Amino acid sequence: MKNYAILFLSLFLFSCSSDNDEPIKEVSIDLKFTHNWGGTDVTKSDFNKIEFENSKGVKQSIERLRYLISRITLTDGNKKEINFDGYKLVDLDDSDNLTHALSQKISEGSYNLSFTFGFNAEDNKDGVYKDLNTASWEVPAMLNGGYHFMQLDGKYSDKVGNPQPYNFHAIQAYDQTTKESKDTFFVVELGTVSIKNNATITINMDISQWFKVPNEWDLNTLNVMLMGNFEVQKQISDNGRNVFSLGGVSQ
Repeated sequence: MKNYAILFLSLFLFSCSSDNDEPIKEVSIDLKFTHNWGGTDVTKSDFNKIEFENSKGVKQSIERLRYLISRITLTDGNKKEINFDGYKLVDLDDSDNLTHALSQKISEGSYNLSFTFGFNAEDNKDGVYKDLNTASWEVPAMLNGGYHFMQLDGKYSDKVGNPQPYNFHAIQAYDQTTKESKDTFFVVELGTVSIKNNATITINMDISQWFKVPNEWDLNTLNVMLMGNFEVQKQISDNGRNVFSLGGVSQ
């Protein structure tokens, strides 16, 4: 009888142990980038139409939108970070380019998702990324070199209704007179995602916010030649902190 009791207890403990020691699932993550103007979806099919109205009441078009993100990070509840090497150049002109597979699998669980818009000073070095060189992503040496963070181009309707170009480009701020540089990259904290299976996480960009908060943009005044304007680059960076948000998670 004693032997039966020991056998029963052993089987019971083994069963409990088996239930608690299930292997943690390893899953793959894709990021999906979507774009809107004040809540209205924007795709390549919307290019070259002067139909987007900014907060100043000026209508404008989008002819190109490319931007770079780097240092994608998932942080778990114990503050342990999973850092993903590399970067992603998102190009709205290419629908196949609007997803990005993270370079390693992660354990299922809850994470805070963040990334850097552009390159930080350590990564922003001349000529070291062959694909970015091929994409004509470099910043001229006279503006301290490195790489663009964003190219947003189009036309706007001026005060008499004529179309005029704008080039809303983001780079590291540099004063050509004083040789002072200012970091204008920023970290985007998107919030918490709960991951149970292979998942696609959507990241939204509201393009209208680039022209809205905290610096309401007047394209009749600030339209081209913005890269060499030290103060303007800081304003672009400030506005960009309101642009991104976390969308849905499909899994």
